[in-house]
Amino acid sequence: MFQNSQDMRTNLSELGEFGLIDHLTKGFEPKLTSTVKAIGDDAAVLNFENKHTVVTTDLLVEGVHFDLAYMPLKHLGYKAVMVNASDVYAMNAKATQITVSIAASNRFPVEALEELYSGIQLAANLYNIDVVGGDTTSSTSGLLISITAIGVAEKEDIVYRSGAKPNDLLVVTGDLGAAYMGLQILEREKEVFKANPNAQPDLDPYTYLIERQLKPEARKDIAPLLKELGVKPTSMIDISDGLSSEIIHLCKNSQVGANLFEEKIPLDPAVISVCEEFDIDSTTIALSGGEDYELLFTISQDDFEKIKANPNLSIIGHMTEEKEGMHLITRANQKLPLIARGWNSMDAKDSEEK
Repeated sequence: MFQNSQDMRTNLSELGEFGLIDHLTKGFEPKLTSTVKAIGDDAAVLNFENKHTVVTTDLLVEGVHFDLAYMPLKHLGYKAVMVNASDVYAMNAKATQITVSIAASNRFPVEALEELYSGIQLAANLYNIDVVGGDTTSSTSGLLISITAIGVAEKEDIVYRSGAKPNDLLVVTGDLGAAYMGLQILEREKEVFKANPNAQPDLDPYTYLIERQLKPEARKDIAPLLKELGVKPTSMIDISDGLSSEIIHLCKNSQVGANLFEEKIPLDPAVISVCEEFDIDSTTIALSGGEDYELLFTISQDDFEKIKANPNLSIIGHMTEEKEGMHLITRANQKLPLIARGWNSMDAKDSEEK
């Protein structure tokens, strides 16, 4: 799992905590003018002048959030950055800096952590994010990664979960369900491998789904797109725990109801095909799958003409008065209560599955 081309294995104890930090971060050079001081002091120093700052943190735990049986460490590093950057973009802000903290058991050599950090560096470079600090320590239970992301926006541009109004349109970016079905493919092949280690899986038909699971992309393009279109969302959230959970978050924070139309939910053909292969309802996967890291937001009906033809955006419903509740309108025109069945990391059964 941790082999590299030189088959080297350097124990973490050979470098020590500070030596390891220096080793893993030596290639990280600040690019943004807002980064006054990055790695190398007691704290980073940032200067955003008159902009508002947003801060978010996510913790990823081996065996709960990821499985190294099929998650390459470089992909894990990349994904860890995306998980956090997505929360910044969900505030209609720009991600600018991150700090990275890890806890690793002694089964991880230095070379394994180099792979992890190469994914972090790739993501930071592609998304123009500076890595400005962090921490390392030992772990008795595998690998843990905690990333804190910092972003900035003008005060008037920031979007919260609490601004939706009745009759606002409900809009989502991209397509849904692919990441969850990618996970199902990987879990299936893991079981096949355990039964027959010589089995060679053919994953080519599932490339899109697996990429959505192992290497998701946060939607940094949406804030500038909406600004160009002259649209400011009234509320926004990223889709990490499933569409239904996120709609419910918006409704509760904004004190409104919602009607979600099943026929409007954007699904990639690969998702529909694999759902049929697994005999799973594709709508259920879109509602509850999670880890898509698309953005879900509401806009005024006055902005309909501005976004209606944009291929990045799908109008999937509208908000209602709170007393009307939250519903899924099926293709058969049935009105069903919208229930949060997204993944819960605090649920033991979910944790084992994830």
